[in-house]
Amino acid sequence: MKSVSDMREVRESGREQRGTTPEATAATGPAGKHAGGRRPGETRTREAILDAARRCFAERGFDATSLRRIAETAEVDQALVHHFYGTKESLFLQALELPGRLQEAITTAARGELDGVGERLVRAHLSVWDDVSSRPALMTMVRSAAIHRAAAARLRETATETLASALSGVVTGEDATLRTSMVATQLIGLAMMRYVALLEPLASADTDAVVRYYGRALQSIVVVED
Repeated sequence: MKSVSDMREVRESGREQRGTTPEATAATGPAGKHAGGRRPGETRTREAILDAARRCFAERGFDATSLRRIAETAEVDQALVHHFYGTKESLFLQALELPGRLQEAITTAARGELDGVGERLVRAHLSVWDDVSSRPALMTMVRSAAIHRAAAARLRETATETLASALSGVVTGEDATLRTSMVATQLIGLAMMRYVALLEPLASADTDAVVRYYGRALQSIVVVED
């Protein structure tokens, strides 16, 4: 005869196979419907939470963002945020993952003739920031870097690894590392004042004008006259 614990294990196993665990029920609701008419599917729920977290962290920063706020933005129960990501710190680290498009855009811009490379780099960088799918992760990193060590570390990684790798073929010489970090500083500083601090008239300036003026600064760092 099976014990009570054995019978409980059998019931729990059956619920897992049928997708009726407490977590699955909370995510989908009765009869396979997502709670509150939301979209079914664990993967899409995870993505919705992560997207909401990036928007909230980008707008409010780490300290002012609560898991409740993220859950409300994602239109899910707060229990699901805990279920998928655990703590706010863990979710924040996930939100800091930068889009691969950033390195791709800079790498592409760095190819070709040195003439005009500064303008190409600025335009490529701005294009990633102007992309609504990329900006939240970038803003989360930049906005939080001053107060959160993980964000600061990710920002340094972006400057010393992501951008350095993209610029390795164009910034050369004995002081290449120094100049690469200066290019990163220029690009990140531009993005911070244009998209985060909203410094006017830079924030609303025409992209072509920003590229024309700012490109000269990068050109002088990338291409050093002997």
